[in-house]
Amino acid sequence: MAKHIRKAVFPVAGLSTRLLPASKTLPTEMMPIIDKPAMQYALEEARAAGIEEFIFVTGRGGAAVENHLDVTYELGNVQVERGEAGVFEAIRQRVPAPGRPSSLPRQDPLDLGHAVWCARNMIGDEPFAVLLADELIVAEKPCLQQMIEAFATVQGQMVAAMEVPHSQETRHGVLRPAAIRGRLVEANDLTEDPALAATPPTIAVVGRYLLQPEIFDSLERLASGNGKETRLAQAILRSTDRHPLHGYLFAGQRFDCSDKLGFLEANIALALARSDVAPAVERMIERYGAVARKRGMSSSRFAEKAAASGDRPVKVEGRAMRR
Repeated sequence: MAKHIRKAVFPVAGLSTRLLPASKTLPTEMMPIIDKPAMQYALEEARAAGIEEFIFVTGRGGAAVENHLDVTYELGNVQVERGEAGVFEAIRQRVPAPGRPSSLPRQDPLDLGHAVWCARNMIGDEPFAVLLADELIVAEKPCLQQMIEAFATVQGQMVAAMEVPHSQETRHGVLRPAAIRGRLVEANDLTEDPALAATPPTIAVVGRYLLQPEIFDSLERLASGNGKETRLAQAILRSTDRHPLHGYLFAGQRFDCSDKLGFLEANIALALARSDVAPAVERMIERYGAVARKRGMSSSRFAEKAAASGDRPVKVEGRAMRR
């Protein structure tokens, strides 16, 4: 009988080098998308998919994650005094109940496989989910819920997947499909290095995984055989003799919030989707775009002018604008 997926691992211990210097003190997963950290979106996605236990593998910035999951009663008292008790209650409801989240610090900032392996004692003998919170996925039905519903019929190991142009292949791990049936991709290869793929890849791996507990045995062997490096993709492939590998072509939009432009795009896209701020954001984009057009400058020339005046240029829909 298929086991229900109750636990999810959130690896939030990376060095986040692409968003330095901001990520020097704040993990990428805690960077705000409008008014919520990226991690909160992944947490809400997991809760909507029926996850009951949340395991956060933290690193040097783990205190920020733990503080976010905690209930700040001092802040609540201030909000109550100001007549904003509803705001405090809404914040409380966004985090798991006491005993549901667990924080697990890891000492070495190694790769994703190592972060997953660190959670082995908390997972036990049951399938589990892995969510990379710096990959924000916006979907009508949460991506993880889509995957869990499909997983119930095929079991094995499953990764979220999306089609990408060849120009973006080097940014992702990739699947080599044996067959594609609807949104399910039967795969016979998965590599984190597209240069090693046997065929030109077009199906990329996205930061959502459904894994069987035997993955920890494979990670253990890889850890002992390859020094410090433990590759999650290699471990998944080693278990395909027992558990078939599937990709799931989810319905939704993915934003890479560990990348500067991806982070900015996520903020703009989600702001435009929110009724409380969308009208102002639309006017803002139009205003700064109009300034650029009025001056008759090319985007690059406008960016140079902005940099010289101390402003930081941002590119929106091919136009440079200043904030």
